[in-house]
Amino acid sequence: MKNNMISILNFGSLNIDHVYHVASFVRPGETVSSLRYDRIPGGKGLNQSVTLARAGANVFHAGKVGSDGKFLVELLRRDGVNTDWVAENGSVTGHACIQVDENGQNCIVLHGGANREITVDEVHQVLDAFHAGDWLVLQNEISCLPEIVQAAAERELVIVLNPSPITPDLLKMDLSPVSYLLLNETEGKDLTGETQPQKITAALLGRYPNLKIVLTLGGDGALYADAASSVSVPACSVQAVDTTAAGDTFTGYFIAAVSAGEPVREALIRASQAAAIAVSRPGASISIPNKQELDDFRQVFAE
Repeated sequence: MKNNMISILNFGSLNIDHVYHVASFVRPGETVSSLRYDRIPGGKGLNQSVTLARAGANVFHAGKVGSDGKFLVELLRRDGVNTDWVAENGSVTGHACIQVDENGQNCIVLHGGANREITVDEVHQVLDAFHAGDWLVLQNEISCLPEIVQAAAERELVIVLNPSPITPDLLKMDLSPVSYLLLNETEGKDLTGETQPQKITAALLGRYPNLKIVLTLGGDGALYADAASSVSVPACSVQAVDTTAAGDTFTGYFIAAVSAGEPVREALIRASQAAAIAVSRPGASISIPNKQELDDFRQVFAE
């Protein structure tokens, strides 16, 4: 364990992804045959923990699986993630049905399973093991999200939220304890009603002036904004094969960089380039690059 480094706790989902490759997404009332089927590890929580570990961070994962999800815990361990806080007493492990079309785009149906069986008592047991100044990474694929945010704020953890998927309950949440909000344009529109990037960030900062916002813009790159500054970086141009883990790869690499003290611009660039590598390969967690792969890519990209 990298005890000399800052601790990053990812309290997040662990899923089994059922991936169906199709010529085009299924329309209402239509039945199609898949071109290929894959059963692979997934979940935004798992993907982000794997990314953080491959980026060199000292990461702990908290969550819950059923007996069918023990292989997900082993996968995390093999990547160097501490899994002491992953419970294995859930019902069925959370899973996703994912369609991937010929352009590498995806659409996803989630079943929460054990991810939605996390209790408030378990939340406090986990967070009691962490301390002020540690970082907490969250998504919206597990139960007790408001309670986790509140308990983490009371313990003075640095809270990072990727508000995906957007739900009615999330729209009602008070985000004032959150330090970093990482989201895409669709999520930004859902939260603010705005469609232009600068208007999205302005609306969020109007509500939460202490927030640090990272807005991913697909082919237009990424934008960072806080009350005092803004930074934008372009996207890396690559041939997309599968965009499933793009956002999670970006999120993990950005958090790993800023938590280690890297400037925001450098963190955005690293995250964008890591995401570019991920979308050029099939799969979710298996597509996420490690630090050496990113360094090699950056050297070629610079040339």
